[in-house]
Amino acid sequence: MSAMFRALENRNYRIWASGALVSNIGTWMQRVAQDWLVLTVLTNYSGAAVGITTGLQFLPMLLLGPYGGVLADRYRKRTILLWTQLAMGLCGLAVGLLVVTGSAQLWHAYVAAFCLGIASAIDAPARQAFVSELVGQDNVANAVALNSASFNTARLTGPAIAGVLIAWVGTGPVFLLNAASFAAVVISLFRIRTSELAPASPAVQGKHQVVEGVGYVRRRPDLVLILVLVGILGAFGMNFPITNALMSTTEFGMGPGEFGLLGSIMAVGTLAGALLAARRSGPRLRFLLSGALGLGFFTLVGSVSPSFWLYAAVLIPVGLASITFLNSCNTSIQLSVEPQFRGRVLALYLAVLQGGTALGAPLMGWIGTEFGARWSVAAGGTVVLLTGLSAVIVVSRRSRLTFRDALRVAFSGHRETAV
Repeated sequence: MSAMFRALENRNYRIWASGALVSNIGTWMQRVAQDWLVLTVLTNYSGAAVGITTGLQFLPMLLLGPYGGVLADRYRKRTILLWTQLAMGLCGLAVGLLVVTGSAQLWHAYVAAFCLGIASAIDAPARQAFVSELVGQDNVANAVALNSASFNTARLTGPAIAGVLIAWVGTGPVFLLNAASFAAVVISLFRIRTSELAPASPAVQGKHQVVEGVGYVRRRPDLVLILVLVGILGAFGMNFPITNALMSTTEFGMGPGEFGLLGSIMAVGTLAGALLAARRSGPRLRFLLSGALGLGFFTLVGSVSPSFWLYAAVLIPVGLASITFLNSCNTSIQLSVEPQFRGRVLALYLAVLQGGTALGAPLMGWIGTEFGARWSVAAGGTVVLLTGLSAVIVVSRRSRLTFRDALRVAFSGHRETAV
């Protein structure tokens, strides 16, 4: 098997990855259905309402994610995942039944998004750390990249399927299909051979485990830099459901099919970025920096694209840049953090990423509603680009490079150092 897919030689990982792919397709279908339901059915094209829904879905990660990391370090991750996957499936089932019966109201969408976020806050740290137990340290970087490839393969197909189904039968059946898709993950967890897992030693129980995790990060400047970048880019550069929904409807006058298509076109870039990352043996500073700078630059290009199809084309490099940045961050954490802290540090990473999205989503939605979709996209791109340039300055000072040298590191890899 080629180096790009070497983690798939592991039977447990193959089983897990196949179930996750089915579930990820359902998840992307529901994301499109949720945004379309709130934007066009429950409100009159309110970007602020979409932003609030997105914020409520990601806010629990900011509040509860660190405690989810404690659970991941203390208990069996497979058991945690069984319960959280069932809970998320029930959330999709509840919303689907409300929509199909014509009973759905805006507050139902808010509550469902928040409940889904609570389950995700517990699920995500365990799911991220579970990768190391499945494949071992030697193949972690490859497995993380293949997880991203699976996620973005689903992102390529899920929105397009959702767009067709919404136009054909409405949003309700899409939620129900997503609920059913969680069965694939549950089945895969039961099929995994637990004797072949490589679990880390459980963290010692104590009253201050979250504080210990935060203290560990504070002692690591490289981790602090990653979390700062992730928080800002998550808040201003990765609210794609909101900006794409506003651009496709209010700016270009398109329907659900075209809205779903934007997600699929963007997934071409994210999938390409994930597969390229699968060929690398580990994290590199230049990919992190170039991903941040590229995301800001191409987002700004998208804000001035004169037509729907040009805007859609720009989403390909936007997706490539975003996944390059996130893969570099995730792999750096997986490989550099001590096993007994891995769950808590990954939880902090996800809390900052999704918490930033939660805090930024209402703001980006409000800007789009009040000033126009293009201003929302432009504002996000500007903040991301300035943040990327600031990171280059920080790296140049830490590594005693000139600003020009640091930019050369970001785009060519000369004099490269690990994050």
